[in-house]
Amino acid sequence: MTSSELYSTSKGRALQCDLTNSIVLYFKDFTWKFSVSDFLLFRKHIHAVDLKELLFNLSDECDFVSLHHARMASTVTLTLCDLIQLRELVDGTRFSLELVSMIHEVLGDYSVV
Repeated sequence: MTSSELYSTSKGRALQCDLTNSIVLYFKDFTWKFSVSDFLLFRKHIHAVDLKELLFNLSDECDFVSLHHARMASTVTLTLCDLIQLRELVDGTRFSLELVSMIHEVLGDYSVV
């Protein structure tokens, strides 16, 4: 698999597969592969979780968050800390995708010799 690293943190990293134009997320013990559009939907899904509500709710069931996405094989249960770290990874990856897209838009097919 020919891939380029888009973003990494101490807890995970994101790669873009050049052959399939997909995003591969490695986070803790999980590996997810998304198309770019599915990745953006996944990002929207994890941002729909109300962290403030969960942080201030003292009940035990608010200590964990279950995530499920249509393209994921199973439901993933994360702690709030893990969810925050996953958001950081996903947001950094999205920023990198946008930055690369803007560079290609500005430079076009220009190559540096």
